[in-house]
Amino acid sequence: MRQSQLFPKTIKQSPKDAVVANHKLLVRAGFIDQLMAGSWTLLPLGWRVIEKINQIIREEMNAIGGQEMLMPLMHPKDIWDQTKRWDVADEVMFKVKGKYATEGRDYGLAFTHEEIIMDLARKNNLSYRDLPIGLYHFSTKFRNETRTQGGLLRGREFLMKDLYSLHANEKDLMDFYEICKQAYLKIFERAGVEAIVVEASGGVFTTNHTHEFQVVCEAGEDTIYYDPKTKTGFNKEICDGLQKDLMEVRAVEVGNIFPFGTYYSEKMGVNFTDEDGKQKPVYFGSYGIGQTRLMGVIVETHNDEKGIIWPESVAPYKYHLIGLNGKGGDVYRKLLGQGVEVLFDDRDISAGEKFADADLMGIPYRLVVSEKTGDKIEIKKRGEDKTELINFDRLASS
Repeated sequence: MRQSQLFPKTIKQSPKDAVVANHKLLVRAGFIDQLMAGSWTLLPLGWRVIEKINQIIREEMNAIGGQEMLMPLMHPKDIWDQTKRWDVADEVMFKVKGKYATEGRDYGLAFTHEEIIMDLARKNNLSYRDLPIGLYHFSTKFRNETRTQGGLLRGREFLMKDLYSLHANEKDLMDFYEICKQAYLKIFERAGVEAIVVEASGGVFTTNHTHEFQVVCEAGEDTIYYDPKTKTGFNKEICDGLQKDLMEVRAVEVGNIFPFGTYYSEKMGVNFTDEDGKQKPVYFGSYGIGQTRLMGVIVETHNDEKGIIWPESVAPYKYHLIGLNGKGGDVYRKLLGQGVEVLFDDRDISAGEKFADADLMGIPYRLVVSEKTGDKIEIKKRGEDKTELINFDRLASS
């Protein structure tokens, strides 16, 4: 990608209402744009990061047997009435009414999909031979948040991956629950953040305790108590004398998992036929990761006074090639020919402006081609001071 064609341009000043790093830096660097409180446009650079995050998640979900699909975002009221959650969800659900009097139906915009999965399973006459089943999707979620400051950390409209699993018994559910817990830890590690598994309340999802994946971050709204050795702990909201000898920190929740048992299946009549031909309720689990929030947390934990420092696994490009005095075009074309992800700063501006933008955008490796570098390429890793001159063959083999 030629930076002269990239939309939009970087900006020098942070938004006036920005109070946290991810809001300031992602807007300034041209990754996101705010439409209104809690609602963001993912610009081309931002979308590339989300696609990298999605692919990491997809690979790990597929590895534990998940099957990708896509479910609707507008849900009829009656399906939520079956679990009695229509009224309980008032605090978070956006609700709309059908336009025509002959229809007269109420709808909710999805903040989760448990009822939809249960309805889907109920239609398919499951037997024990069909179980277990793991289904997941990437979709937009809507939540009527009262506090939306924090950039991508808290939104009213955001991207989320949710996985749902169906099982014949509690042991199988809890075995998969642990498998999914480990898969989540691997996802966060691959994305460049260290997650802590903490016990928490179920909120509007369940009265049982659940598990959250928290990343230590000063911008976080949660307080957790945890053991640095085991990377496990408790959310303050459930803690009652459990915090003894544990470290207290601020943190951001980037994922959560819920073992529902037969709670939803009993309310919605979702059964399977066992080996003896008897109908039994399915055991059910739900597992969520917010990709846009994770993107915000990565920036909160990977930045310096100059800008973002993206982990290579989720960076929009691997290389940021800076051409000075009209140089760099040949290197750019060679890298493209080898399938390398590279952003080429071919703009007619000063070297200082190019270097400042490269630091702000945070692409892992800065390459410089100029009259001074001759037939070599200067390479520098973002966040480090050391520079090195290398030839193209060495760059291509790295």
